[in-house]
Amino acid sequence: MGGFFGAVTKKRDVVLDVFFGVDYHSHLGTSAAGLTFWDEEKGFSREIHDIKNAAFRAKFEADLPDFKGRCGIGCISDSNPQPLLVRSHLGMYSITTLGIINNADELVEQFFEKPDHQFMVMSSGKVNVTELVAALINQGSSFVDGIQKLQAAIKGSMSIVIMTDKGELIAARDKMGRTPIHIGKAEDGYCVSFESFTYQKLGYADEYELGPAEIVKISADGYEVLAPAGDKMKICAFLWTYYGYPNSNYEGVNVEVMRYKNGEIMARDEKINGTMPDLDYVAGIPDSGLPHAIGYANESKITFARPFVKYTPTWPRSFMPEDQTVRNRVAKMKQLPVTELIEGKKLLFVDDSIVRGTQLRETVEFLYESGAKEVHMRSACPPIMYGCKYLNFSRSESEMDLIARRTIQKLEGDEGQKHLEEYADAKTERGKCMLKSICEELGFDSLGYQSLDGLLEAIGIDKDKVCTYCWTGKED
Repeated sequence: MGGFFGAVTKKRDVVLDVFFGVDYHSHLGTSAAGLTFWDEEKGFSREIHDIKNAAFRAKFEADLPDFKGRCGIGCISDSNPQPLLVRSHLGMYSITTLGIINNADELVEQFFEKPDHQFMVMSSGKVNVTELVAALINQGSSFVDGIQKLQAAIKGSMSIVIMTDKGELIAARDKMGRTPIHIGKAEDGYCVSFESFTYQKLGYADEYELGPAEIVKISADGYEVLAPAGDKMKICAFLWTYYGYPNSNYEGVNVEVMRYKNGEIMARDEKINGTMPDLDYVAGIPDSGLPHAIGYANESKITFARPFVKYTPTWPRSFMPEDQTVRNRVAKMKQLPVTELIEGKKLLFVDDSIVRGTQLRETVEFLYESGAKEVHMRSACPPIMYGCKYLNFSRSESEMDLIARRTIQKLEGDEGQKHLEEYADAKTERGKCMLKSICEELGFDSLGYQSLDGLLEAIGIDKDKVCTYCWTGKED
């Protein structure tokens, strides 16, 4: 995923606002981060750091004395180093992006048809997607024209924040509104942010939320809509189930409240269907599974507990070692049991999702080794059947990496792949077979998934405005 933050004020230096605003997006990315500022006298200043093995704050604190400006942007990225500095006929500007371009190679080759064009490449040999976005925008006669040309050319999803050499910000939400962009207002200026909560501690109040494909110019005096919002929206459902921070709102729906409601709906439906097991405790897989579990416990009237906790002071969730052997060891070292809540107990855990299942298998083994009598698992969303085409969630080299697809292949081979919708329904024979097989593979005593209808009910906005591609495979 990733996140961004920018601010512009009349006279005040915004360095700390942008620094802390970007830091508040650290839960969204683990690869790279960057800050860019613009000052009337100094011009642009920028720093980019790798954050794979260190937190954003630790990497950028030493840079703060060198930054100055009443306008700035920054990002947390799960992919390309950014923001970038660009010079073109549109002027000097800094740009940060969030999204995926599935036809990036094709677009790059189109540029190479012109003998005078080139791209810098990263160590992987790939072109930085943000540089490609800038090149596409630069083909326009203005920022608005260029952004609209970009959105028409790409397959995927792309939200953008630009800082111009006039000390203004241009924010453009992706054409289907899969990711959010919020504007906050302070006494002396404005900010733009992915997460809505980030600016509240910085003295900004909610002002405006961009619609799909909308383009807005933001200055210290206000904001101006340069291109209106489109009619269609497909906002990512995983913002509520997993990605979003608890106190964030998207389309007027709070993340934490949605998660409580989602858990309540799961428990309600289990009681109706008669599938709720006899339990001692309901628990959540830390951290994003916890509120779903609280809702489940509240509705089921079964005591909520935390049978294990994660030790994060030295290894926070936002960064882990690159070496897989060390990563596996750290994952085990982080899990600390509360033995009194595990030994001889029948436990039901709720996780935000079940993607590949590798870590969940290790968690179940850890619980049984710690003395659990039974371990039941519930997923707060339906079985993931398709890798995401629009964001970084559940992207993989093969959809067979997904435990649901892998299990279907094991049960029925290629024929099973023709019946994914049936496998996703726990009431069908195929659905029951998949649940049983995953239970056996991961060691659960029972397994249940939230239904798609239940998830959409918990979100509470028009279901046609929510992207459910990873469950249904149905595109726009």
